[in-house]
Amino acid sequence: MGSDPKVFAFDEVAKHNHQRDCWLIISGKVYDVTPFLEEHPGGDEVLILASEKDATDDFENVGHSLSAIDQMEQYYVGNVDMSTVPKPIDYRPPASQSATTLASAQSSGSSLKLLQFLIPLLLIGVAFYMQFYGKKQ
Repeated sequence: MGSDPKVFAFDEVAKHNHQRDCWLIISGKVYDVTPFLEEHPGGDEVLILASEKDATDDFENVGHSLSAIDQMEQYYVGNVDMSTVPKPIDYRPPASQSATTLASAQSSGSSLKLLQFLIPLLLIGVAFYMQFYGKKQ
């Protein structure tokens, strides 16, 4: 590592996203992993898929060994300007259903269950009544 590392914008790093030229952003540092693609134990596709984004979480979630972390230094090319890195999109379900909407949905669901129980009983009651009423006449 030099004393004054080069700083790259995210868009510049993201252009290096294929098998012949693959750069990764991990913990704010930029690594040219192109020569390592064929040697990577997880295959080259994993590294290529991790390009064009901040791959820090992907890297940390795998649980790399200390020797793998030390080996990364030989692929270091500079730092990324973190202000240019897009924020990851967190999917959150829409908050349009309020607690009252959920409560009314639950109460209508329980009403439906009650009706599913009472209607057959009512039909059986009507059948017995008709049979009993029919016998008297």
